[in-house]
Amino acid sequence: IASDFQKPDGLTVVLLEAVQGFLDPLPIRRIPGIGPKSESALQARGIRTIAELRVLERAQLAEWFGKSGLGMYERARGISDSPVSNEWERKSVGEQETFERDTLDPSVVLARGRALAADVFARLRADGFHAFRTATVTVRFENFVTLSRSRTPEAPIATQAALEAVAHDLLLPFFDARENPRGRKIRLIGVRAEKLLREPTPSDAEPPLPALEQGR
Repeated sequence: IASDFQKPDGLTVVLLEAVQGFLDPLPIRRIPGIGPKSESALQARGIRTIAELRVLERAQLAEWFGKSGLGMYERARGISDSPVSNEWERKSVGEQETFERDTLDPSVVLARGRALAADVFARLRADGFHAFRTATVTVRFENFVTLSRSRTPEAPIATQAALEAVAHDLLLPFFDARENPRGRKIRLIGVRAEKLLREPTPSDAEPPLPALEQGR
């Protein structure tokens, strides 16, 4: 809750002794786990702030909402046993480029598409991924209309050449009536790799088969 309190550039520090004073004035929807339905049910009972929610007994909330009611009771008091982790797994890698001049020259656009694909593949390998499942291109026209097209082959894309080829194929329709019937010039293109795959670790591999005993 504190991390969202002064977005996008603010920083909020809530000391332990100030937790309740920080929470009480906030609307109940700020509590993780209270969605539109729970919010409506509570508001129908005259409960709109966390301070008003905190007045309710644990048993009452459990009767109304079951197990999630117990979570409301504790979170209204700043209590949660959910683990905190700073681990973050990248979901995609992408690059984009805005042209100095809008263009519909295939040789220019496709060459930059290949270069972006090479940069994307180098970045995902540097981040420890060996392949990915979906390639996406983004095209922004001179009138700022932006379109994205994706492809997910049966086999993961595991080479730079394969990504360049898919990006090339996805960009081609933007030069004719398939994706660009009015012949608008292109302002920006982007290439993105999605659903990234890491190399399997030794622990993920199947255990070796036991060796056959030699006959005596």
